[in-house]
Amino acid sequence: MSLPIVKRLIVTADDFGLSLPINEAVEKGHRLGILSAASLMVGAPAAEDAVSRARGLSTLGVGLHLTLLEGRPVSPPDKVPGLVGPDGRFSKDPFRFGVALFFSPDLRHQAKVEITAQFERFCETGLVMDHINGHRHFHLHPVVLQAIIELAPRYGFPPVRIPLEPFSTSSEASGDRFLGRMMSWLFYFGQTLHLRRSLVAAGIRSNDHVFGLFDSGAMIEDRLLKLVVHLPPGISEIYCHPATRRWDGPDNLPSSYKCEEEFRAIVSPAIKERLDALGLRPVPFRVALEETC
Repeated sequence: MSLPIVKRLIVTADDFGLSLPINEAVEKGHRLGILSAASLMVGAPAAEDAVSRARGLSTLGVGLHLTLLEGRPVSPPDKVPGLVGPDGRFSKDPFRFGVALFFSPDLRHQAKVEITAQFERFCETGLVMDHINGHRHFHLHPVVLQAIIELAPRYGFPPVRIPLEPFSTSSEASGDRFLGRMMSWLFYFGQTLHLRRSLVAAGIRSNDHVFGLFDSGAMIEDRLLKLVVHLPPGISEIYCHPATRRWDGPDNLPSSYKCEEEFRAIVSPAIKERLDALGLRPVPFRVALEETC
């Protein structure tokens, strides 16, 4: 008789290290709330502060948030001149940069240099790499994916996020934007087919489902309360962008993001109580995968 498929939950904060308000939200969200993982931008302005906090949070799963869009490189700009503009920052246009990266051998080489540097910078922190994903899901790009597959064995085969949100669950839980959710699912279903097959072939594990893709920046308390009741069997990751407050500067989150409300959601007693009632305990990626072995 086969064993029943159980539910495992990971609650992740992206952009860890981007700012002090995000770092504060991650620390408080883990200590006081439901946050079980955070994705670290190793070249971001507040990365050192993020690492310092993470070292005091032994049960927080910290992963690598590969960044090739927005932000600044870890490598010296003269080593990756094609990846940055005159201001020394990455492109903000994923489509244009993605096409150029696909067709240019020189850009592919520079991207590999930068991706390797980000892996090495993470290693220097002394933290265990809990997972890998990409800023704006750019790890879906075949050049970035290939680099991850080549580098992951050196770091203990950390699992990789597959950004595909189940249409039926998402629609049932939210009850809104039916057509938009369907179009998003169709787009990412096609995008993630190659990702999933490549990871399986490389022996790299992943989540089964992700939530927050269509509601990026809007994973607020009411939405989470409805969503957790509808989580499907398998490993589900809910990701969000919490911050204790807004801040000034080019690295601020999009103005449409409800980052302060997302912070209040991950420390909400009501959500914690609902998860307890459902028998769901948020864990890091590696723990979720170990529990399903």
